[in-house]
Amino acid sequence: MALIKFLGTAGARFVVAKQLRYSAGTVIKSKNATLILDPGPGTLLRLASARPKIPIETVNGVILTHIHLDHSTDANIIIDSITEGGLKKSGVLFTTDEALNSENRVILPFLKPYLEGIFTLKHKGIFEFKDIKFTSFKHNHTAETYGIRFEIDEKTVSFVVDTLFFNELLDYYKDSDYLILNVVRLSEKEGVMHLSISDVEKFIKYSNPKKVIMTHFGMTMLRANPEKVAESLSNKYGIEVIAAYDGLTVEF
Repeated sequence: MALIKFLGTAGARFVVAKQLRYSAGTVIKSKNATLILDPGPGTLLRLASARPKIPIETVNGVILTHIHLDHSTDANIIIDSITEGGLKKSGVLFTTDEALNSENRVILPFLKPYLEGIFTLKHKGIFEFKDIKFTSFKHNHTAETYGIRFEIDEKTVSFVVDTLFFNELLDYYKDSDYLILNVVRLSEKEGVMHLSISDVEKFIKYSNPKKVIMTHFGMTMLRANPEKVAESLSNKYGIEVIAAYDGLTVEF
């Protein structure tokens, strides 16, 4: 059995700063691997307080899609914890060159030797770790950012993380069994490089997902009630659309 667990569903700085939703990352678990995607503020705490708990010693690594703090703040403490402060060379990291090497790097250099492997994401890069395979796709965002299309247990699980919508996204994530979209905005706003509900509708109409899960909500989405928005989309298009909540676990 594999699963996705949303430790947090906050998006945008105000929701994160006020902790109106938790800002922790997402657990991707297969039969043989447990990875944390985008460990934002509070991820370590939410692993320990999850029901059931997710022991840090069971975590094998981190996928960090970009440097923004709501995605990266706990990356270093997760790495330090799974390697027991460097006493045990363990775990892998998949992230951007910007996160590793730029003046805005967020991965502390002293931690790098602790890891068994560090892999740099790139456009249409193909990666494999234990029984998890995935492809990374470059997004259009204010930092170097990659979405992830996983192949886990014969299912396609796609994470369309922060990005301005562009048509090629529809092909990158086509025919996903689970299409997970970071939907910060209820409606588009000029200059904001995030997805909105009109973009969700484009994915539903043109990418043929089996199931859609929205997450990473900003204030306009919270005010609109994500569950009601999801229900409306489900009724309109005849496809299951779910609004993720903190702690949601999806098994497959």
